[in-house]
This record gives sequence, C-alpha cells and structure tokens, in this order.
Amino acid sequence: MGIPWIFFILIIIIIGKSIYDFIQYKSIHARIKMKEGHFSLEIFIAMLIVYCITMVGYGLVYFILSFQGIVIVEHGELREVTIWGSVVHSIYFSGVTLLTLGYGDLAPVGIGRIIAISEALIGYILPAAFVLKVVQINSRDSDK
Repeated sequence: MGIPWIFFILIIIIIGKSIYDFIQYKSIHARIKMKEGHFSLEIFIAMLIVYCITMVGYGLVYFILSFQGIVIVEHGELREVTIWGSVVHSIYFSGVTLLTLGYGDLAPVGIGRIIAISEALIGYILPAAFVLKVVQINSRDSDK
C-alpha cells in the first residue's frame, strides 16, 4: 500500500522540479541572443519538455491511483480495461486535462477531481510563464 504513494510523491516532485526549473532557468540568458519580437526555439522546446513531463507524470499519478480505486470513468460508467489500457486512458486523460480540452469522454471521480483541477491550473499557468520568460529575456537584452 505504501509503494504507490512513494511513486505518487516522487512523480509530484519531478513535475514540480521541471516547472520550477523552467521558470527559474538562469543560464538561458547567457546563450540566447534574441532581437525584439523574435521567437526563442530554446524556450519553446523547454516548454514542450515541461508539458510532456507534466502530462506523463500526471498520467502516471492517475494510473497509480487506479490501483487504489476508481479514478477515471469512461462515459459515466466503469469499464474493465487491461493494465496497458489503463495507462493509455490515464495519459490521454492527463493530456486532455493539461491542455484544457475537456472532451468529456473520460471523467475523474473522488480524489481524481482534485488532481485534475491542479493539472488544469498548471495547463493555464504554463503558457503565461512562457510569455513572461520571453518578455523578461527581451527586456534584459534591450537593457544591455
């Protein structure tokens, strides 16, 4: 019973660290020479990596919690799926939630609702962090 919670905590730490590193990344300023209004491929790739880590991480959280009980239901009813099917459903649901698409074909129940809310909040905040990072770099470059 303790092993899934250890994985759960480890995954949350990895997700948090990746988001924190993206926001606080200092060495990027020395390597990026952007002119005003230009696109930063390095920051874009970093954001994609953070999105992927977050999506897979939350998907694994849903998958681990599925061993404790029902976390995600399909079209309002419980369906028997294989372990591989459960992984696929968990990561799919995570992606739909993180990207705030909300198709409605899968829905969280119980503690999964709170976890889904935290994931959706991260999905809203990451694009703003991306824009702020680009503006911050542009303003530092124009000050020099």
